[in-house]
Order: sequence, then structure tokens, then C-alpha cells
Amino acid sequence: MIYKKNANFPYPVLTNDSKSYAESNFILDVALEENSTFYRLNYTYELDSPFLKKLLIEQRAQLIFIIQSRDNKYFRVDYSESYVDIPKSRLSLSKRTSIQLQIQSKEEISYADNEDLNDFYLNFRNDLQVSKHALLAYSNVVFFEGSTVKPFELFEKKVNPALTSDIKIELGTETIVIHYRDPEYQFISFPQSNTLNNPYIYTGLSRALHQFIINNSDDQETVDLETCDIPSSPLDFKLHQLMTKKMVTELTLDTIDEVIHKISDRIIDKYVSAMKGLANHGN
Repeated sequence: MIYKKNANFPYPVLTNDSKSYAESNFILDVALEENSTFYRLNYTYELDSPFLKKLLIEQRAQLIFIIQSRDNKYFRVDYSESYVDIPKSRLSLSKRTSIQLQIQSKEEISYADNEDLNDFYLNFRNDLQVSKHALLAYSNVVFFEGSTVKPFELFEKKVNPALTSDIKIELGTETIVIHYRDPEYQFISFPQSNTLNNPYIYTGLSRALHQFIINNSDDQETVDLETCDIPSSPLDFKLHQLMTKKMVTELTLDTIDEVIHKISDRIIDKYVSAMKGLANHGN
């Protein structure tokens, strides 16, 4: 089964919200590819616990890739693998799909050598032992909205010479669209053209998050991402998934810039570095 909320266990389980481990990140990211016969789900994950990583490498624990759509399916994957191929005859993505990565014990496991636990459990870790097939950790849930045309694409770029402004940011049904009056405004002749577009990306994210609050908040000011309903809008759905994956729990009018910092992977730092590189090259 997929765990979408905190669950209680009689032993330490690593989750993104767990207090059992001193460092408890277990963050899953999934991207979709497909051809006429199968889906390929490419996945990456961050796992903070060296103890659990060691169990996986030694094959004393197993990664379980769980997909919940019309029905539930699970796949045992090796530590070194990075994708799962599923025949289309075995999986329907015509409706909302949930994906989670879990770690399960393959034998009885002692926690005596687990240095990753919090101070409370460290005091009696020598007495902690879990049975074979016990759940050791579970990641965030990645949601895939099967009805969207561009399920993992957040931005689009278009050129429109008829614009009455140089740049126009538009919130589409599924994406944030950046319109350019002149293709040169995309810095296409520069080696770091994508990074040089980051100010436009920042503006687009700011506008989309502000609209997200309007669409999903009762007071038009605050959205509690842990309790709000999953958005029906495809663009809001993607933003919700991105924020929860980055462990953002609340979005307000006053925290939009903080949230952009968390979800955009140093967007301003990278822009400044690119500008410095251009200046040094010019000198």
C-alpha cells in the first residue's frame, strides 16, 4: 500500500516527516517516457540514511516501487536501477496515478549499528530488531495526472512578433507560457541561454503561485498544502506536486519568494553566476 499520511509503527521508520531519524529525507522524483508498447518511469531519489543505504547495497533490504492507479502494482528494483518498464497492457494512466518508493527488509535486521537514529532511539538501539519483510522507509508520493498532455513540463516558450510588449507571461491550462516578441530575447546565441532566462522563469513562478493561492485558498492569502484538496487545475496540480516534493507545507502571499527559492534550485544564484561568467569573458 501507499502511505500518503503519517503512520505509527512500533519501531523507527524513515519518512520525510518522521522524527525517528536525525536526518530523514527520502525524496522521490519520477519522469515518464513511453512508446507504443510500454511506459518507462525514470526515477531518482535522495536518501539521507547511510545505514539504510548500506542495507540496500548489501542486499539485506529491498527497494519496492509502488504504483497506485486503477489498481495497485509493485515492482522490486535493485539499488543500481533507475527506471521501471511497464507494458501498457498492465497499467492504465488514464486517471490519477500515485507512485511511492519503499524500503523493505529481506531478513531480520538489528538496529544496533544504526547511527542515523535520533537521540531517543539511540539510547536503546541495541534492543531494536525488525523482522523479515518489515517496512523500513517510505518516500513522498509522486502524483501523475493522466489527463494532462504535458505531465512533467511546467514552462513553455513561444515567439510572437505581434506582441505589444517585449515579454508576456501567460498562465496556460497546463503550463506557464513565456512569450517573446523577438527570439533574441531568449539569449539563444549564448552558451548559457537557459540560465539567462531565469528572471523570466522567476516572474512566471511568482505569478503562478499567486494564482495558486487565489484558486486554492478560502481567504485568498494562505494555502495549507498538507490539508488542502489536490487541485483540479493541471497547472496547479503540478505546482502542488513540486512544492510538496520540496517539503513546502504552506504557501502565503508573504512567502511566495521563499517558496520559489525552495522549489527552483538556486535560480537566482545560477543567473548571477552566468552573468559573472559573461563579464569575465568580456574582460
